[in-house]
Amino acid sequence: MGRLVAEEVAASRATLVEALAIPSDVVIDFTHADTVEAHAAALAASGTAWILGTTGLSAAGQEAVKAAAAKICVVQAANFSPGVNLVLALAERLARALPAEEYDAEILEMHHRQKVDAPSGTAIALGRAVADGRGADFDAVGQMGRIGHTGPRPEGAIGFAALRGGEVVGEHTLFFASAAEHIALTHRAFDRRVFARGAVRAAFWAKGRAPGLYSMMDVLGMNEGA
Repeated sequence: MGRLVAEEVAASRATLVEALAIPSDVVIDFTHADTVEAHAAALAASGTAWILGTTGLSAAGQEAVKAAAAKICVVQAANFSPGVNLVLALAERLARALPAEEYDAEILEMHHRQKVDAPSGTAIALGRAVADGRGADFDAVGQMGRIGHTGPRPEGAIGFAALRGGEVVGEHTLFFASAAEHIALTHRAFDRRVFARGAVRAAFWAKGRAPGLYSMMDVLGMNEGA
C-alpha cells in the first residue's frame, strides 16, 4: 500500500514527504493498529490532517482517534474504494427495508493469506451499516464466528465468516436470507490501487478542512443533506 500511495501521490502532482518530522498538510496512514495511539497524539499536536486506513483498532485506539478529531481533520475509513462505500450505503438502505425478523443478515469475506485481522474492517463496516439501518446495537447483535453446538440462530443477529488464502485483494458479500428469497450484495477488489487512489482523494479533500471525524462517505459527498 505504501508504494501504491506514493505512486498515486506522484501522479496527482502533490509533494510526498516521508516522516512526521517534515511539515506536511496531510498524513496517509496504512500502518498497524498498535501505532494508532502514538500517531493520534503526534498528529493532533502538529495540527496535521490524518487519513487513517488502519483497521483492527482496540477500543483505546479508537478513543485516541476521536480525541485527535477534536483538534484535526481525521478521515477514517475501513476501505477507501468508492465502490465499497456505495455498497455500505446500499447495505444500510436494504437493512432498513428488510425486517430482521424475516431476513437474516450474514457477511462473508475473503482476503490474502497475509492479512492479520479478521473479520476485515470492511466486513465490520458492512455489519455496522446493517445494524444502523435496523436501529440495532452492533456490539450486541454481531456474531464474529460459530463453532460447535451453537443452537438456533438468534433473531436479528449479524453473522460473519472470514476466509483466508492465496493473494485475494478483497471480496465481501452481504446476504439477506428469508424463507422466500435470498439477496446478495457483493464487492470484489482486483487491484489494491483502488484503495490508494481513494486515500489520495481523501487527502486532497481533507487539506484545510475543519477538525472532525469524517468518513469516505463525506469525501464522496454522500452525506450531504443527510
